[in-house]
Amino acid sequence: MTAKDRIDELREYLHHQNFKYYVLSQPEISDKEFDDLLKELQNLEKENPQYIDPNSPTQRVGNDIDKRFEQKEHKYAMLSLSNTYSEAEVSEFYDRTQKALEGEDFELCCELKFDGTSISLSYKDGKLVDAVTRGDGTRGDVVTDNVKTIHSIPLVLHGEGYPSEFEIRGEILMPWSVFQRLNEEKEAKEEALFANPRNAASGTLKLQNSSIVASRKLDAYLYYLIGNNLPYQSHYENLQKAETWGFKISKDMCKCHNLDEVFEYIRHWDIARKELPVATDGIVIKVNRIDQQEALGYTAKSPRWAIAYKFQAEKACTRLNEVTYQVGRTGAITPVANLDAVQLSGTVVRRASLHNEDIINGLDLHIGDMVYVEKGGEIIPKITDVNLEARDANLGLKVEFIKFCPECNTPLIRYEGEAAHYCPNDTGCPTQIKGRIIHFINRRAMNIDGLGPETVDLLFNEGLLHDPSDLYLLTKDQMVGLDRIGDKTADNILKSIENSKSVPFARVLFALGIRFVGETVAKKLASAFTTIDELARASLEELITVDEIGAKIAQSILAFFAKEDNNEIIKHLAQAGLQLQQDKDEIANRTDILSGQAIVISGVFKLHTRDEYKQMIEQNGGRNVGGISSKTYYILAGDNMGPAKLEKAQKLGVKIISEREFLDLINTK
Repeated sequence: MTAKDRIDELREYLHHQNFKYYVLSQPEISDKEFDDLLKELQNLEKENPQYIDPNSPTQRVGNDIDKRFEQKEHKYAMLSLSNTYSEAEVSEFYDRTQKALEGEDFELCCELKFDGTSISLSYKDGKLVDAVTRGDGTRGDVVTDNVKTIHSIPLVLHGEGYPSEFEIRGEILMPWSVFQRLNEEKEAKEEALFANPRNAASGTLKLQNSSIVASRKLDAYLYYLIGNNLPYQSHYENLQKAETWGFKISKDMCKCHNLDEVFEYIRHWDIARKELPVATDGIVIKVNRIDQQEALGYTAKSPRWAIAYKFQAEKACTRLNEVTYQVGRTGAITPVANLDAVQLSGTVVRRASLHNEDIINGLDLHIGDMVYVEKGGEIIPKITDVNLEARDANLGLKVEFIKFCPECNTPLIRYEGEAAHYCPNDTGCPTQIKGRIIHFINRRAMNIDGLGPETVDLLFNEGLLHDPSDLYLLTKDQMVGLDRIGDKTADNILKSIENSKSVPFARVLFALGIRFVGETVAKKLASAFTTIDELARASLEELITVDEIGAKIAQSILAFFAKEDNNEIIKHLAQAGLQLQQDKDEIANRTDILSGQAIVISGVFKLHTRDEYKQMIEQNGGRNVGGISSKTYYILAGDNMGPAKLEKAQKLGVKIISEREFLDLINTK
């Protein structure tokens, strides 16, 4: 047998044994036998480097190479799910779905909501190509080397029937047993402990040293198959098929045919989840059929065909010691309760949000009160009630909301119709200034790497940063020698600042931090007003004609540009070379061929991806919509268009066009 033959034989055998042990929990050989064969393979690969394969079982041990993560845009956006917290809200979701599908029968797939860090795995010709974190939902970090160390994720698929290219998404988890061992080790070294398994898994996945990642023994459950040419037109059946290819799919998925079955599943796992080896925080409920998912469509942030039911939060009682106040980047004042430490949902809680003055008054809080704390959605601690029976004669002062900004002493204001108080000194309040700069540099905005809150605070205190435009005046000589900033760090910061000059106009708009202008609104504005000057000159009437821009957002935009300080910042950003206008090629290619036309995309496509067609529709003035109605102008149909959509289109007389007809229509070759 040649070395190549033996290498191939060992790889195939070890992949199979890995699947039997980590996915099926049915080991066929001892750990020592596995390790001996793996060592033989490592030696053969070392002696025959021409046969090195990035998906060899030997790659699971990791290495100690320190390298920064690259970023990659998701082919399909990784959206979040809408959360519900009661059976009544689940019933509302069910009724909405039934109404949208016009009474058509549908199944729901119920799954455990694993509490880890999301990952998207891409496979080509049965081999793992890359692994990308969720990131901001549009792009994430490429963590392929680290993911290869997770034994429950197959590097090479077996079985048959998998598409030549597809993605599968799931959750990277740290089992409770590993989490406990890791914290015991950290405690022995007097290091800070991980707060919960989710944070531990997320932190581990972002380590630069994949050999350390391998030692952490992460696990993974996969729950969503996506791509063209999937084996079935239903979510549940696709995942059952994916399991035969080597993926770890939860055995606790369940198809439900009515609400009673959904509620039975929820009630069972609300108790049984506490016996699971990994953390869960709820149930995910999905419409099973893919054509029905397509018919239901998406909002800007989440699919309409799925929701997450979050388990009721745990509650604990502890002592209120003090209330402090935080200033946000928009000037919003948030009161924070400082508490005696208490264990809650797997984490130690010492602080909880009190939200606003109305909440404080409604609770009738006094310093020294014993208060009930729970986690909203098991994420953010909040005070829900006071234990009045525990009050004694030594009760402290009643908590009164402050009148002046704790940072700059400016009198606070409260806008009509809002619960929060604000510091109006947005150009002079140090915390607001630093908050705007931190917002400006974050990944979803200008993506300036190497600058975190601590560094921004340092540069602000040194008098080097007064607003975001000062970033483009920084020099290496100014930074080197400051705390934790050496030559290499300064070079990386300056390189990232320079790279940010190519960030597109829509993201620059978002980075400016105009109140109520999030990422989606920024894209709408950039499309409607092709330069920052056009936007600055726009009237209230012109602004509210833009899709999704109401009076509240429009007033905020007008107020932003009415301040001379903001216009000075924009002037300096323009001088620095930032993209304050739409890309000329994009503008040149824009047409009104599909102006005002609502278009539904359905089926599997050959010539372009679904996302490319969506971009073409928007580029030519059309609107992408998820569901068919009498207002639908066209259905762009690929292969395997859902029968329900076809029937509804025919009933409403909506024209169905093919890929080629669509491309001819917009004159795209």
